[in-house]
Amino acid sequence: MIEFYAEIRLVHIWSVILSGTIFFLRGLALLAGEGKAPGRIAMSMPVKLASYTVDTVLLTAALMLMTVVQQYPFIDPWLTVKVVLLAVSVGLGVAAFRFARTRAERAGLWAAALAVFLFIVSVARAHDALGIFAG
Repeated sequence: MIEFYAEIRLVHIWSVILSGTIFFLRGLALLAGEGKAPGRIAMSMPVKLASYTVDTVLLTAALMLMTVVQQYPFIDPWLTVKVVLLAVSVGLGVAAFRFARTRAERAGLWAAALAVFLFIVSVARAHDALGIFAG
């Protein structure tokens, strides 16, 4: 499978970009139009399914890359950080979209999820658990 490393990595990178973009736009739409058309579109089934599909491709590519390069979470620190922070980011996103009661709460949780997402990207780019804070 190593011969497909470049292609798998490319799918993974584009899936990250698409996943982050969808999350960002859904949050903007939800904040801009709670109870109105933009908010309803952000929470519509086709948009949710697009997000789920992209995230499934992203996770599949990640698992394939992990296998190809033989680096694993809970063995390689930078991958451990990515996996733990992925859970945090997903939790914040779910809280923002489903459980936040006020617009301010929703915006804060959404912004926190985006910040965690961006830090995960920095960890991936640096291959260092400290991400942008690596020396």
